[in-house]
Amino acid sequence: IQKMERGNVFIDIGRITAILPREEQIPNEYYRRGERIRAYLYAVEETPRGVSLKVSRTHPKFLVELFKQECPEIANGTVEIKAVTREPGKRSKIAVFTKDEYIDPIGACVGQRGSRVNQITQELKDERIDIILWSEDPKEFIAEALSPAEVDSIELDEATKQATVKVAPDQYSLAI
Repeated sequence: IQKMERGNVFIDIGRITAILPREEQIPNEYYRRGERIRAYLYAVEETPRGVSLKVSRTHPKFLVELFKQECPEIANGTVEIKAVTREPGKRSKIAVFTKDEYIDPIGACVGQRGSRVNQITQELKDERIDIILWSEDPKEFIAEALSPAEVDSIELDEATKQATVKVAPDQYSLAI
């Protein structure tokens, strides 16, 4: 980190400086000059002053790239990340899939005693990461995404691409 100015963080990446805008920073994350950080390059813009690089720590692809670095099965394509959703600084969910019947995609991402996912959690300042199994069947996938809550029923509206999910009152907090 080179400097902080008006909420933006300027990062020296060699011959050029990248900008980490305030809206791309994880909430409640603090930065210090001279500190090394990881970020995802999401935009390269040509400006009158030259090339401008914009990086993010909240982009969903940042999480994907962190998993690629920590999990060789994802890096080599044996395990695929099919979907990612993030609430930066709080919680993330990733859906994983593999065609190899001898590999547990969730176990590959978690690692021995949680070693792989814990590295990523530390990088994201204790953001919770839920890893779920991807399914082609939307009802099955939604039920998996809401686990550990027990889903009573799922009604799909194909036209609007929306689902109505019913859970027992004691399962509300788990589903949310």
